Amino acid sequence: MTATKTTGLLRVPGAALSFELRGTGPMLLISQSGEGDAGRSTDLVDQLAGDYTVVTYDRRGLSRSALDDPGQGVTLAQHADDIHRLLAELTDQPVPMLGCSLGASIGFHLAVEHPEQISTLVAHEPVTPRLLPADQRDRHERELEEIQHIHRRDGLRAALAMVADVLGIDPANPDFEPDLTPQPMTPQRVRNFTFFIEHDLTAIIRDTLDVTALKDTPTRIVPVVGRTTPHTVFDRTCATALADLHGTHVREFPGGHNGNTTHPRAYATALRAALNA
Repeated sequence: MTATKTTGLLRVPGAALSFELRGTGPMLLISQSGEGDAGRSTDLVDQLAGDYTVVTYDRRGLSRSALDDPGQGVTLAQHADDIHRLLAELTDQPVPMLGCSLGASIGFHLAVEHPEQISTLVAHEPVTPRLLPADQRDRHERELEEIQHIHRRDGLRAALAMVADVLGIDPANPDFEPDLTPQPMTPQRVRNFTFFIEHDLTAIIRDTLDVTALKDTPTRIVPVVGRTTPHTVFDRTCATALADLHGTHVREFPGGHNGNTTHPRAYATALRAALNA
């Protein structure tokens, strides 16, 4: 049975933040990757809603979270402040958070600035070059800039091919749980991908994360990689560096970089185990 969904709209500086709540039990926040809005993790939420009140949201600039100035850029600190304000609106208790890719990078800022709000951050393959040595950081930041260049020159299809290559995604061999129907590439997802490439990638390149403060945060941080993500790619390298920073090990979750959408049943089981460890 599908859990009842409650929607809301919260005014934040420079934007209106659209969010959804589904399920019963303790609160769990999911911050999605890439172009993902509140509905992108719907199959995973289906698996979690019997145990948690799951909060998902449209990042500013995506779907229903409109910017006051549509031409305005965004920073990771702004994204984190949006979550800070959303959680302050919903609860006065710390909550666990699943951050996927960009969502994990946003979670780092929240763990540094507002650790009292996040009890555990499950950080799935963060796209955070600042975790890496200077030479690797520079190389990966240039990769992100090249994605933007290709997008402007050759269009979205070509840019997404490079995104897949950088993150270790193999579009030629899609891997999904049985009976799962992949979400279609709708016009709204195209618009969201455009915002992500043009603005969120710039936010990653210009990230201001204090890595030393991240090491010292009282928030429990659980580094995660996808089981099928190649060992050599950017996002897995960042997760490994995060584990080294905290003196812990990397957990493997089902699927690859987008395991939360491709393997929602097995991913939900792995997430519960990580949160309860």
